[in-house]
Order: sequence, then C-alpha cells, then structure tokens
Amino acid sequence: MSEIKHIKGLKALAPLFLFIALYLSCAIVAKDFYKLPVTVSFLIASVCAIMMTTGESIEKRISIFTEGAGQKSLLQMVWIFILAGAFAASAKAMGSVDATVYFILSILPAKFILAGLFLSACIISLAIGTSVGTIIALVPIASGLSHVLGVDEPLMLGIVIGGAFFGDNLSFISDTTIAATSSQGCSMKDKFKVNSLIVVPAAVCILIIYTILGHGLEKPAELPGFNYVHLIPYFVVIFMALRGINVMIVLIAGIVFSGVLGFFAQSYDLYGWFATLGVGMKSMGELIIVTMLAGGLLAVIKYNGGIHYIIAILTKFIKGKRGAELSIGLLVSFVNVCTANNTVAIITVGNIAKQISKKFDIDSRKSASILDTFSCATQGMLPYGAQILMAADLTNVSPIEIVGYTYYPISIALMALLSIFVRYPKKYS
Repeated sequence: MSEIKHIKGLKALAPLFLFIALYLSCAIVAKDFYKLPVTVSFLIASVCAIMMTTGESIEKRISIFTEGAGQKSLLQMVWIFILAGAFAASAKAMGSVDATVYFILSILPAKFILAGLFLSACIISLAIGTSVGTIIALVPIASGLSHVLGVDEPLMLGIVIGGAFFGDNLSFISDTTIAATSSQGCSMKDKFKVNSLIVVPAAVCILIIYTILGHGLEKPAELPGFNYVHLIPYFVVIFMALRGINVMIVLIAGIVFSGVLGFFAQSYDLYGWFATLGVGMKSMGELIIVTMLAGGLLAVIKYNGGIHYIIAILTKFIKGKRGAELSIGLLVSFVNVCTANNTVAIITVGNIAKQISKKFDIDSRKSASILDTFSCATQGMLPYGAQILMAADLTNVSPIEIVGYTYYPISIALMALLSIFVRYPKKYS
C-alpha cells in the first residue's frame, strides 16, 4: 500500500466512525433519535477531524474544511433546499397540499393509493432525473395522505423516497447516470438497458408489495370539498419539472403561483406570505448545516488519505470478476457513506472502477450500472443523506423512522448483489 499523506489507515477515517458511533449509540441508549441532533454529531466529528490533521497550521486545516463545505455543488444544493422550504410552506398555507390530497382521494381507489404514489414518484423522477425534485413535489402530498388514510407517515415518505431513487438511478438526465457512464466510457442508452434489467424487477416487486399493503385501506366516509384552483401550484411544479426545466426555476415559479393564488383566495396577505416563506426557509436550517458540515468533513478525511485508504483496502484482495464487481459496489457504497452524496461518490471512485474493469474484463455497461445502483441504494438508506433529511424536515418525522421504510433502495441493493453473484444479466457478465 502506498504512503498515505499525513494520517495513515483507519486513523484518517476515525472522525467518520466517531460520527456514526455518536449518532447511533446516543439514540439507542436514550431510545430517541432526537436526543442527539445529527448536526451536533457532525460538528463533533468535524472538530475531531480538524484537530487530528497534523503537519499543518490551524488556519490551513480550517481552510481545507471550509473549502470542502463551500463546494459549488453543495452551495447549489443549499439554494434548492431554501427554495424548497419556501415553496412547501407557501403551498401548504394557501391550501394546495390539502386540495391535492383530496383530489387524489376523489379519483383513485384507496387500496391503490400506496402503489399509485410509488408509481408516480418513479415516473416523475425518471422524467426529471432528480430524487430531490421528486421529494419536494410529492412528500407534502404523501404526508397529507397518511393523515387522512391513517397510514404511518414514515411508510408514505419511504414510498416517495424509493420512487425518487428509481429515476435517480435510471434517468438519462440524472447526474448519477451521467457520472457513471462518463467515468466508465459507455453510452447512456446501453447503461440504461443493463441497469433496467437489474432494477425494474425490484420495482415491480415493490409495486406489488405496496398494492398488497394498501388492500385494506378505506377512504373517509365524506371527503371535504376543495377548490381546484388550489391544485395549480403543484401541477405547475410537476409540469415544469417534467419539461426538464431547472429545479430552482421550477421552485421559484411554484412560490410565485402559490403566493398570487393565495392572495386571491385570501389565504394570507402580503406580510403573512412573507412570514410563511421565512418559516419555510428556516425549516431547512438543519439540512443546510448537515450538508455543509458533511462536505467539510469529507474534505478533511480525503486530505488525510481516508478515501485513498478505503480504495486500497477494497481493491487489495480482488480475485476474479465477481470479486472485482463486488469491490466496485462496496467501494462506491463506502465512499457514499463518507460523502452522503451518491454523485460525488461515483465521481470519486469512477476512475478506480474503470481500472478494475479493464484488469478483470468487466463490461463497461455492467460496471456503470453497479456504480449507479449501489450508490443510489446506499444514498436511499442514509439517515443523514439529503433526500431523507429533506423528507424529514418537510414533515417533522425522524430520519431513522423513514429509513426503516425505504423498501426500494433495499431491494435494488439486493438485486445488485444478486446480479454479481449469479452473473446476471449474462450477456453483460
């Protein structure tokens, strides 16, 4: 193993292990995942990472952390979170969420609502190529449906998150697809063919499960009336997203529509709307802090050689194609745990995965599919990942509670492992 700069081996990853240990142990001891906020866990781990970095001045160490926290991609996500909070609060205040919930209940049999919600999330995410955009659009509706139907709210959020990762994994315009195919040197169309053979069976199975789970659901005897005008903000957001318009433009349009329609419906006055927007933006505070702390923590871990160590360990004992494919999957998953960002994880290990593929004659379409599927599966199960934290912030549900219901990410992880061990699809294995 080559020399690792400054800190060797597991010591470089100690802050990450500290974060996980703190977060989980405190929750288990207290039997409450809110006792130790995830922001505090990240702060303690970040301070530890900075203090463990030797050979540099404190100013230099803080600079490394700050540059990681202020990456362009992270700041773009922060803007999305701020706009998402503002839109969600504005739309809810003017009655858009309730109207959309009652509209869905009026046109869809109750027993098909769980399956219909999952299918909707799959279609929307496939069209817009972003899990975050899908979650912004559907989580408030899913939350409203859960209260009306008496279904566990974490289950409804898990349905949306699962469907959101269907498109994040498969869409031609998803950043994970672009990162995976460009790093492995294959076309998006070919990667889609291989990837769909792995994950579509999982999606069908999950759709059947949700159909079974929803079989006993019943609508309320009488549904409250609703104004069709109140449906417009969400329909505008979904329509614009399906047209491929930038998610920030979509959210701004949603905010404007909900504001204007809210004035006409007398849901709030100008200052009331401003106050609502402010409350919505503040609700995203924890998510923004976690995103930036995670970015800074990764930067320090990477500087100290932690990512290099992971790559070296996971590629040291490869034997044969199965071992090579499994190492690619484990590699991107572990880096995803460190970064809490599936796209960054793919970019980080993409070149290493390409080298492994060449050495062991792995089809580039299969390696791209493994990278994308494992990263999306891992991201969909991370309680401190942006998608689950956003769903939690929009609904005040514990991220850990949601993780227990992320059936689709779990299922594609199992399907990806199965595809490696049984050499499936055979044409590409």
